[in-house]
Amino acid sequence: MNVKKTTLFNLHKKHGAKFVNFAGYEMPIQYKDGIIAEHNTTRNKSGIFDVSHMGQLFIKGKDDLTESLQKIFPTDLKKLSINQSKYSFLMKENGGIYDDLIITKIEDGYMIILNAACKENDLSIIKSKLDSKFELILRDDLSLVAIQGPESKDILEKIIPGVKKIKFMNGNKFSFNLADIYITRSGYTGEDGFEISINNNLVNKLVEKMIEHGSNLIGLGARDTLRLEAGLCLYGHDINEETSPIEANLKWAISKNRINDEFTGAKEIKRQFDEGVKKLRVGIKPDSKVIARESTKIFDEKNNQIGKITSGTFGPSVNGPIAMGYVSNLFSKSNTRVFLEVRGKKIPASICDLPFYKKNYVKGEINVRS
Repeated sequence: MNVKKTTLFNLHKKHGAKFVNFAGYEMPIQYKDGIIAEHNTTRNKSGIFDVSHMGQLFIKGKDDLTESLQKIFPTDLKKLSINQSKYSFLMKENGGIYDDLIITKIEDGYMIILNAACKENDLSIIKSKLDSKFELILRDDLSLVAIQGPESKDILEKIIPGVKKIKFMNGNKFSFNLADIYITRSGYTGEDGFEISINNNLVNKLVEKMIEHGSNLIGLGARDTLRLEAGLCLYGHDINEETSPIEANLKWAISKNRINDEFTGAKEIKRQFDEGVKKLRVGIKPDSKVIARESTKIFDEKNNQIGKITSGTFGPSVNGPIAMGYVSNLFSKSNTRVFLEVRGKKIPASICDLPFYKKNYVKGEINVRS
């Protein structure tokens, strides 16, 4: 299989990026200063992330488009205002997750941001469930760039006046170099920031401008430590076709007034709401400095296996190892003592609340820490 490159590949190379194959793309894992420095830069200043490998799906149509999409997604799209975004799922009938995504209502339909490894399959699934009268376009002429961190709003405002006024999980059209771009106040780091959808022929110029104004390029390595500290899931690791939003502790993303509605997976989701689930995604903190990586087995005090780790790393902002995983519901309460099997040894740890790092989002110019 040919490895793809984003439009920003040569810019990454110029700035000393080390590359890895991620979801079929050659992507920067880190730059010269390293993952921890990039992580801290994003938390304290501003970082730029190339997320152009992700899918930008546009669904256009009038009449009953919203009604049709409501049968696919568990989100109440009828309550979305123009330019408002919601976190949601593309689900299987058994309640499993094909993909987690961000769906935004725009003037002539919807824009959906899909995970890179899932985007082609997602398009096929959504297309099969929609009437052919609706237009679905997976755009490859657009790049997607995120700028994250406390200084991001001031940096971006100097380049694109007016972005400071956008509220969290909302967006709008702006102009850059006499061309339309679309910006949402969102991201996946736990920090205030923006995601910018921009034509491929302009993205290098925009990123160079952001660098000139004081932001820094950040690789996938720091993106992973940032999202894990914020308790955010990575598709294919923390959630997949075998986990439901309820098991993943993401039931907040299912609109309460839709639990009795019809949508893909609704029957199983309602059953789980009513009866509960056998396993839950939880936060886990090892007592020592040992890092428990993905697939590490989790045991109770009687040496019974009760789950496994799905993501684990060193959290620079919390100065210690952190992990997420699934455990039997009986052991999911915060402060429950567990043991992690690392290199043949049982390492003591505790179940803890998520997130590890308090998320610093904004609504307009009001900081929201959660």
